[in-house]
Amino acid sequence: MDINQNKEEERLRGELLEILYQKKITTVFQPIVSLLDGTVHGYEALSRGPTDSLLHTPDVLFKCAQKFNKLWELEFLCRSKAFEAAFKIESEFKLFLNVNPNIMQDVQFRKGFTKEYLDKFAIDPKRIIFEITESEAINHLADFIKTIDNYKEQDYRIAIDDAGAGYSGLNLISDIHPNYIKLDMKLIRDIDKDTTKQSLVRCLNEFSEYTETALIAEGIETKEELLKLIEIGVQYGQGYFIQRPNGILNSISKDVVEIVREENANKRKLLDNRVLNDRIESICKLEQTISPDILVSQVHEMFKENETLSGFCVVKDLLPIGVITRNALYKRISGQYGYILYANKPVSTIMDTDFMHVDYLETIDIVGKEAMQRDFNKIYDFIVVTRKDQFQGTVTVKDLMEKLIEIEFVYAKHLNPLSELPGNLMIEQQLEKALKEKDKRTILYFDLDNFKAYNDLYGFENGDRVLKEFAEILKTRIPPEHFIGHIGGDDFIAIVPKKKTEQLCISVIHTFNEAVVKYYNKEDIEKGYITSKDRKDVEENFPFLSVSIAGVACDHSKTVFELAETAAKIKKKCKKKQGSNYLLS
Repeated sequence: MDINQNKEEERLRGELLEILYQKKITTVFQPIVSLLDGTVHGYEALSRGPTDSLLHTPDVLFKCAQKFNKLWELEFLCRSKAFEAAFKIESEFKLFLNVNPNIMQDVQFRKGFTKEYLDKFAIDPKRIIFEITESEAINHLADFIKTIDNYKEQDYRIAIDDAGAGYSGLNLISDIHPNYIKLDMKLIRDIDKDTTKQSLVRCLNEFSEYTETALIAEGIETKEELLKLIEIGVQYGQGYFIQRPNGILNSISKDVVEIVREENANKRKLLDNRVLNDRIESICKLEQTISPDILVSQVHEMFKENETLSGFCVVKDLLPIGVITRNALYKRISGQYGYILYANKPVSTIMDTDFMHVDYLETIDIVGKEAMQRDFNKIYDFIVVTRKDQFQGTVTVKDLMEKLIEIEFVYAKHLNPLSELPGNLMIEQQLEKALKEKDKRTILYFDLDNFKAYNDLYGFENGDRVLKEFAEILKTRIPPEHFIGHIGGDDFIAIVPKKKTEQLCISVIHTFNEAVVKYYNKEDIEKGYITSKDRKDVEENFPFLSVSIAGVACDHSKTVFELAETAAKIKKKCKKKQGSNYLLS
């Protein structure tokens, strides 16, 4: 070995040992924010060496520690420093910790996350997320998966870091079923200009929605990247544009929060205008109209000049009074004397006064149903659209059918595949709508109690049957004109009239309590409980499945997020009661 190289390595080793012994590690935090509303979801703890050292940056620091077999000591020091810095602050944010996957299996690492150790810092395991870099080689994968499962059972969360940077990421994701997937910054860089990256992230986002895994975009450095990620629908983001790492937990810039909220508002409006709850005016076209005094011969010439015309609306003083279609006209003037008989008469003498007309604010799905219920000889006639009874335009049956197909496609895309109920996108839209409406409504949040214990004992297949059964109960107990959604897992939601809230809660509880018994075997029914292992792998007796319902009145909240916070508090109180219960605000 070269003498100079040897001296350099010795110097680095000396610096590393000094850092470890004197605990010269500084922790900085970078926020991970919701790309729905700009609120802080958590902070990633990042470790830094002394500023005047060659080991200042984490990459060099950890590579050096690995080279000199001091990786465990450095990991422990960084984690301790992160805990000391983070949990001095009284806040419920989540803490993301970078962890070498092979270190996680070390006995010393496990000791560092015992209940006693966490109690020292007053830490709830649910707030800790282990970030595992996908590019790190994992020795003994089967043992590693068991280790991950062990941490999950203790309520820790798992994130795959730098997804997309390596080639084994998809396998690792499918093997350990993480709670979060963090997209590598190389995928995010210039995503607003790169359609290939956009397609990749869209696919990963759809996968994350289907598997109920949260997606985090790392390395957001420009406003344009942020806007594109919001458009795609990525849940969370972090990067220099949002906030640089800092030793102090600063609030997110008002400008950034405003960008996130404004873009989401625009996105919702765009989606509303394009597809969901679409009004007929969005596909209405202002076509040429004719007066009732125009001669039939003139109308005939107009049809001859333009073969694409299907008909005209007859308008007098801006009010539609009839329609004449190409087919109807030709039926009248065909035959030996038809043209001679009608040519010099005004079109008002042969126009159809019994035509379909709808208000411009009518929804496309309602118009579609009404159009299909017309007499067979009129089923393909165009539809007249009015505004304050005045002519606004027309809609062809072809355009109407195409739009209905588009609506069905988008609606199906956003249904929960298990329950076939609307998912989170449509839930959020309906909540926003409910908050704006003058009618008094209540948001009902449904949560199945003891569902995990049932799933563990009877298996996921039976657990899915229970969820389908509950979805059907909601569909039958809650009238079809009221909204029902499936948030995910065993969480459901409904928006109902305030005056019917209590009655509906009682009906759902009664039906569920009667139905749920059939999902247990004879032995458990006789006992009246099941025996399963809790999160600490200790056998425990659990009551039968029950449902907790938290009701929040819309007029008590101004935003969707206030609704969710209030509901969480009510649900927590409700779940403390035994059996099925409801609690209303």
